Amino acid sequence: MKPLKYVYALFLSLMLLSFLGCAPTPTREGTGEYIDDTVITAKVKASILNEPTLKVTEINVETFKGVVQLSGFVNSQTDMNKAVDVARGVPGVKSVKNDLRVK
Repeated sequence: MKPLKYVYALFLSLMLLSFLGCAPTPTREGTGEYIDDTVITAKVKASILNEPTLKVTEINVETFKGVVQLSGFVNSQTDMNKAVDVARGVPGVKSVKNDLRVK
């Protein structure tokens, strides 16, 4: 009977550790947040692709906890402002960090 209790305790301990391993921290996303951020990144890239003046191959998009960071190069200040506006218009975006540079 005692070995069964130890197996049960070990099982519960492993379950607890697996749940804690998926928990978000201030510097790491949880599983759900990671999936949400991946979807936001894809939507921002698709929106940039649909803008004829912007080149999606020259603009990098990263998302962490709903904050989108744009980096890369654009042809003008107008294109930079347009990219930021497009990113802000995507549902789920909390804010946009603009690290774009004009060529």
